[in-house]
Amino acid sequence: MSDLGRVLVLAASGLVILAASEVRAVDPAVLEAQQKRIEMIGRLAPAVVAIFGPDGGGGGSGVLITPDGYALSNYHVTSACGNFMKCGLNDGVLYDAVIVGFDRAGDVALLKLLGREDFPTAPLGDSDKVRAGDWVYVMGNPFLLATDYHPTVTYGIVSGVHRYQYPAAGDFLEYPDCIQVDASINPGNSGGPLFNADGELIGINGRGSFEKRGRVNVGAGYAISINQIKHFLDHLRGGLSVDHATLGATVRSSDGGAVLVDRILERSEAFRRGLREGDEIVSFGGRPIGSVNQFKNILGIYPQGWTLPLTYRRDGRKSEIYVELRTLHRESEMRPGKAEEPENPHPKKPDPDPPKEKPDDKRPRPQRMNPMQKPKAEPPAQYKNLFVEKDGFANYYFNQQHQDRVLKGLQPLGSWQGASGLWAFSGKAASGLPFSIKLGTSGLGMELGEPTDPKRLIALQPLDGSDWLDEPPGSGGLLAAWHHLRLLLSGGREAFGEFYYFGSEPLDGRGEVVDVLISSHAGVRTRWYFRKSDGGLAGWDTSLEMDADPCEVRILDWDESGQRRFPRRFTVRCGDLDFGDFLITDWTAAAGPAGEGQGK
Repeated sequence: MSDLGRVLVLAASGLVILAASEVRAVDPAVLEAQQKRIEMIGRLAPAVVAIFGPDGGGGGSGVLITPDGYALSNYHVTSACGNFMKCGLNDGVLYDAVIVGFDRAGDVALLKLLGREDFPTAPLGDSDKVRAGDWVYVMGNPFLLATDYHPTVTYGIVSGVHRYQYPAAGDFLEYPDCIQVDASINPGNSGGPLFNADGELIGINGRGSFEKRGRVNVGAGYAISINQIKHFLDHLRGGLSVDHATLGATVRSSDGGAVLVDRILERSEAFRRGLREGDEIVSFGGRPIGSVNQFKNILGIYPQGWTLPLTYRRDGRKSEIYVELRTLHRESEMRPGKAEEPENPHPKKPDPDPPKEKPDDKRPRPQRMNPMQKPKAEPPAQYKNLFVEKDGFANYYFNQQHQDRVLKGLQPLGSWQGASGLWAFSGKAASGLPFSIKLGTSGLGMELGEPTDPKRLIALQPLDGSDWLDEPPGSGGLLAAWHHLRLLLSGGREAFGEFYYFGSEPLDGRGEVVDVLISSHAGVRTRWYFRKSDGGLAGWDTSLEMDADPCEVRILDWDESGQRRFPRRFTVRCGDLDFGDFLITDWTAAAGPAGEGQGK
């Protein structure tokens, strides 16, 4: 060997020794971070769900968020699996599950795993705190690799926030305000969790940039933000087929970059509150608006029916209004369509030695199966009652459960059942004028002013099937509103032709979070608001017709002097008109045409 060769050999040997020395000298902080990452994945993996159809078809991912089995996924995953599905966890058990609610436009679904009340869960994070460059983890069942129900993990960073993904061709599924990541999101990852570096759930994975590149991730995946899902979560728990919202106006960018109202529906609440074509949208939902996409992002993360603040500028002057968002799609569009083509699962073989249950154990048991066994297509008999089909709902069974829960807030008011006779109450308005209201079986009436004053206001509403009137004028139908309270307290939900739970929202767009019940009777619609804090009735909005300002009644306090509780002070508002407080000093409620009055 030449001298040059010996030198090269010695140099190479030195590099090897140096490399080995460097490996042995890894910074302890790096090893500690690695160990923490491994431990965190170990804690999160039990909450990650591998989803299959009841016959073994379909395929996707999900994540558990409550110990009693509620889990999030994508609509396009669960719709391919049906109303009942099979969900595998990394404990090796395949659980039965039922659909609860879905947001078809936003590609979110809520399902409930059955058989336990102590499921492992993932903690919810705050997606508004996510920034480009943050480390993230994707977990799920890509390409249906999780045949043993142990999720695959990929690792990357946030590539962008507040992305807007337009609806796909022929569909209206859109991803507003979503999170873009470079961590691998592949077919089968859909519906699975996106975690931040602290192990908090910040999104649900759903889309990847696959077009023209095959069904393989190229480093551009998209997750639905968890804060958007939080806005819809109670709607989903209520078994609803949820819709997104529209302002009733379209926007465009000006040459200077401002976002201007392009067109606006005159019947929309935004128009009634004062918004006009050409106005500049400054902020919406508390977030500044600098582009059309920002406007679409914010609009897309809220359900229909929510009230949000909007600031606009006209002739250099800013104005703030609160507007109720309209429904975006027609009811027929929100009905579930044909299920999407599922991924082909791996073939399954029967379990040669299925586990045995104790004969004296009558509780529903999770189905423990060999991962390759094909599940039965029919759900177990004990779970069939957990799905109730009804137009407009994903699963009406869960809506009924929430109706029962919210209506318990009326129990502290005492027993009003059967009090269907004459109701009468009186007191003073904010103006100091006396008022009285009578709610009878054949008509409703109100007087405002001194009995001797020829200009006193007299309002009447017959109950003979004739059209409902805006009485007193400008109130939006105060008499109809109180008639509906009478129906609710005396007859419950059976007094209405339509009655359902509608999720939750901040009261009037800026107050505490309330549960919402919706009822309809004789063409009049009412939204009932029950406080989440104590379950009490906070007020209600009664609408005589669509696209008209409702009569808004808010209860300020209650008379607790008798066996029944009745509002003592309430306030009335209709659109931009504030009628102020009303103080009730005397009231009676009859049990029926031949019943005895009960009151103070």
